[in-house]
Amino acid sequence: MDTRLKPFAKYIWWKTPEEALRFPNRLIARVMDRGSWDDVCALIDCVGKEKLLDVLRHAEVGEFDPRSWAYWHYRLTDIELGKIPPMPVRRFE
Repeated sequence: MDTRLKPFAKYIWWKTPEEALRFPNRLIARVMDRGSWDDVCALIDCVGKEKLLDVLRHAEVGEFDPRSWAYWHYRLTDIELGKIPPMPVRRFE
């Protein structure tokens, strides 16, 4: 459990901080999607941009809204304007 993320557990308000910390990537994605500017900056200082990029690359369905999805791709990658990859989708087979 990464206790450095404890200040961000408030973004998964329906769980206790300990429960939220059990899934650090989900917590990081939640802050990336819904976090205040100050909290996002603190998160980057805490885990680094490479970790945020890893979370973005392995995002699950529903973790990002379209606006955040686009923002983080432009912020963390050298992607060309208009070339954002599709958001994760749920597949039924």
